[in-house]
Amino acid sequence: MQSQIKLVDPVKAKAYFQDKIDFTTGPVELSHMIQDGLPVNIVDVRETEDFEEGHIRGSVNLPHDKWETLEGLRKDRMNILLCYSQQCHLAAKAAVLFAERGYSVMEMDGGFKAWKESDLEVERVSVNRIKGDTLNRVKDESVNRIKGLFHKRQ
Repeated sequence: MQSQIKLVDPVKAKAYFQDKIDFTTGPVELSHMIQDGLPVNIVDVRETEDFEEGHIRGSVNLPHDKWETLEGLRKDRMNILLCYSQQCHLAAKAAVLFAERGYSVMEMDGGFKAWKESDLEVERVSVNRIKGDTLNRVKDESVNRIKGLFHKRQ
């Protein structure tokens, strides 16, 4: 079977590629936006565990089970969404929902995999999931344990 190339409508092609330019960016372009201090808000929609293993510095994690909260999205900035890879459609699905809720959105092509393959900076800092009173209780317990160990040695 011989491959064939179908001619496409130039008007449709122009509209498609203009939309692609308007609603997507690449990892290198995003890196330049960050360096230039442009008002972007990077939203990583991968699972929390994957985000903790590595992410773009300054990005916020909004995994699928938290999308309805809209936590971390900004109405005063362009929200640039990313997921795992070129084959992942989580960021595109999130973009539809967030745009419906009035947020400006773009998708970073290639996901976090493309960011890493472009040798761009990856932050590997664990996210603290303990909040409020629980955090204070854990701190108090830790301090008391340390004090107890110190007093036993004296």
